[in-house]
Amino acid sequence: MKFERPTCRALALILASSLATFAGAHAADKKDKPKPPANQIVDSGSFGIFIRGQRVATETFHIEQENGNSIVKSQLKEIAAGDSATQRSDLEMTSSGELLRYEWSQGSGASLSVFPDNEFLKERILTSPSAKPSEQAFLLPSVTPILDNNFFIHREVLAWKYLAIAPCRDENGHRHCEPADFGTLVPQDHTSMSVRMELAGKEKITIRGAERELLRLNLHGDQFDWALWVDENDHFKLIRVAIPADNTVVDRD
Repeated sequence: MKFERPTCRALALILASSLATFAGAHAADKKDKPKPPANQIVDSGSFGIFIRGQRVATETFHIEQENGNSIVKSQLKEIAAGDSATQRSDLEMTSSGELLRYEWSQGSGASLSVFPDNEFLKERILTSPSAKPSEQAFLLPSVTPILDNNFFIHREVLAWKYLAIAPCRDENGHRHCEPADFGTLVPQDHTSMSVRMELAGKEKITIRGAERELLRLNLHGDQFDWALWVDENDHFKLIRVAIPADNTVVDRD
């Protein structure tokens, strides 16, 4: 299942260090920080996905750091569909942002994996458990981030990465950041794409009847425009995504 049009993709550039930078407490000097525990939960929860106000799916996610690696897991379930429509993704990176593995599967039996292979990223595709696998190589470095369709937790990590690397300055209590361009591999589409993210500033929005002041980020790409809101008072967690062209809103439960 795809909630986006074929050209409506968000892409992300993730370094595992960004997870710790924007999901935990800030420290003045890295060498003064205590070593993190072997397993550290960065974020977990769920997103409700709404089209024209109707909830159509739920994404349950979990991000943790384990022995220096960052692991992003997600499961997507459609409300009005059986287990065959369930999608799962599992992304693992080193502390320097190099891809160790990416795996995607669907209840119908289709699956794929992405892994480094010398100077390439290689994708292995299975249309069914009994099918013969096919492979596709991409001339991309191992630090190329993965951002697959329908997994909105990947958008959260993109926001963390952007806020970690973008040239920013504070003026009168307001943060100003330059736009940043990112490239990624989109495994389900078997293609690579690029996007631009920029900080729009603080904005008051209403979520479930309550007004909240959040930090808005705009995500632009080829024929799409998304808005993302993160809570700078809660480790920059993603709270809402709006995709006006698709009449889609994604809210953290």
